Amino acid sequence: MTALDLSSPVAVVGTGTMGQGIAQVALVAGHPVRLYDAAPGRAREAAAAIGARLDRLVEKERLTAAGRDAARARLLPVEELTGLADCALVVEAVLERLDVKQELFRALEDVVPDDCLLATNTSSLSVTAIGGALRLPGRFVGLHFFNPAPLLPLVEVVSGSATDVTSATRAYETARAWGKTPVACADTPGFIVNRVARPFYAEAFAVYESQGADPATIDAVLRESGGFRMGPFELTDLIGQDVNESVTHSVWRSFFQDARFTPSLAQRRLVESGRLGRKTGRGWYDHADGAGRPEPHTADPAEPPAYVIAEGGLGPASELLALIREAGVEVRERDEDGGTRLVLPGGGKLVLADGRTTAEFRDVVHFDLALDYRGATRIALSHARHTSPAAVAEATGLFQALGKKVSVIGDVPGMIVARTVARIVDLAVEAVARGVATEDDVDTAMRLGVNYPLGPFEWIRRLGRGWAGELLDELHGIDPSGRCAPSLALHQYACAADEREDTP
Repeated sequence: MTALDLSSPVAVVGTGTMGQGIAQVALVAGHPVRLYDAAPGRAREAAAAIGARLDRLVEKERLTAAGRDAARARLLPVEELTGLADCALVVEAVLERLDVKQELFRALEDVVPDDCLLATNTSSLSVTAIGGALRLPGRFVGLHFFNPAPLLPLVEVVSGSATDVTSATRAYETARAWGKTPVACADTPGFIVNRVARPFYAEAFAVYESQGADPATIDAVLRESGGFRMGPFELTDLIGQDVNESVTHSVWRSFFQDARFTPSLAQRRLVESGRLGRKTGRGWYDHADGAGRPEPHTADPAEPPAYVIAEGGLGPASELLALIREAGVEVRERDEDGGTRLVLPGGGKLVLADGRTTAEFRDVVHFDLALDYRGATRIALSHARHTSPAAVAEATGLFQALGKKVSVIGDVPGMIVARTVARIVDLAVEAVARGVATEDDVDTAMRLGVNYPLGPFEWIRRLGRGWAGELLDELHGIDPSGRCAPSLALHQYACAADEREDTP
């Protein structure tokens, strides 16, 4: 099954920001495009807005004047659904309400031919449920574009329970012909991106609610140590707190209130107070004109230790040993069964975040996971109230000697980056185990859809199959509510790496 021929008309129903963006994508690809909106005159306004964006593409030399003129000639706003009768594909981008979408598609079935592909751009509703009201549900598919559609490459091609393979394949190939990067996925709450991405927000909010760190510090650690392009607080302010919370609630309800998707009470209070982010001028941060952004917590300068003792290596943080030597700090190595830590001259121990609290130990300072310890510009440290100030100072001075800013946070098990990555990995592995998508498509979706520095399975190849499960086991032991419980799929995935042949 191949992509739609460029001579085939494509319709977009719903002419808001997303609808206009999808229409522009199809138009620039070469299709005749029909625009329809239930509000009188809205389709004509959308066509004018798309024309203005085509003008800007010409100004930026991304489109020729001739190409613009040809595209404009192919764009036709219509005032009645009957104007879509000759379309080979109709993409819906209307209000995120199941009843509204079902009613629209029932009406469309009376207008378009039986071989017309019908698609929804829903981000949170069930593709199966929307298509369940149709006479021919096999031709119904999800085409989830990301905003802004003309710029972001990812499209999730979602097969509902009744979607024919031929329909899904044609939608996939058409998205690819439009210059997009499609990923195939089954109809599951949140699809790939909005399902696997929930911990990026949830863990940050949980650290904040536990008084472990403030939003500016959490954002800075995830950016400067974790390699994420934006922190979750600044990102949800950009998205809109109401929009982000709505997706979280939708996924949580759809998974029958699974504790792993529990919404944030702190975010609920923001929404209730009308602090929705940039669009209202205030969210986690103040976005009023002239308002300054709070600075992340950064420790004062401290003296580095003269030496450290490496016991058993540092696992995923092993590259730190070379950096420490390059900084002129002596590294003394000592074999230690089960040990993966640095011992400081004063007797304190520096341990990579492993899901345990520092309160369980004497003079232990945890340090957070980094995407790239050499390239990271900030490292988070965590300690208990009873940890000696000397141990904290030596740990701080050591990382400062490596050229890193240091953020000291509260006694947060799993810290910030480590617990976030572990939970993302868990949901990704479970999604693949349940047939939602392939490992490659999950990685592609998370890198292109939300700009993650690595896909979950790329993280696994760096950290090892067992790393996330071990950290989540510790977190679940401390907090048995279930929100950090590792999935059965993650356990099986880790065990499969051993290729064990022994029988019990």
